[in-house]
Amino acid sequence: MVKKARGINNAKSLKHRRHKGKWLDKDYVRSILNLKIKSDPLEGAAQAKGIVLEKVQREAKQPNSAMRKCARVQLIKNGRQVTAFMPGTGALKLVDEHDEVLIQCIGGKKGRAKGDIPGVRWMVVQVNGQSLRDLLRGKLEKARK
Repeated sequence: MVKKARGINNAKSLKHRRHKGKWLDKDYVRSILNLKIKSDPLEGAAQAKGIVLEKVQREAKQPNSAMRKCARVQLIKNGRQVTAFMPGTGALKLVDEHDEVLIQCIGGKKGRAKGDIPGVRWMVVQVNGQSLRDLLRGKLEKARK
């Protein structure tokens, strides 16, 4: 273990030591190099539009044994594909292939997956410009495109 410099003229070496130590912290490196925005499919935006490619089911983590309804979505802005969760009972029937959906972050800690669905970070908010929540409650009928 290297001891810290002590004395009157040690400011430069302490500053250099502190600078090297910062780069060992992964959160510091991530923020300085903007790695979150570079790796984020939404490119820093809160929401993004995409086209549904297929409907899939993801198995929940232990101890749950449910099949969570999700959709494979290709984003319009950059062509990247993500898996988005469809919240609510019966949402799978309202979302069809080739529908335009609006997705947003589920809100897990540090932008990771939330809940018991592994690897799913986004959820569907709108289908063809209509709120998925209102469609599920029966306030709206699904528009044809």
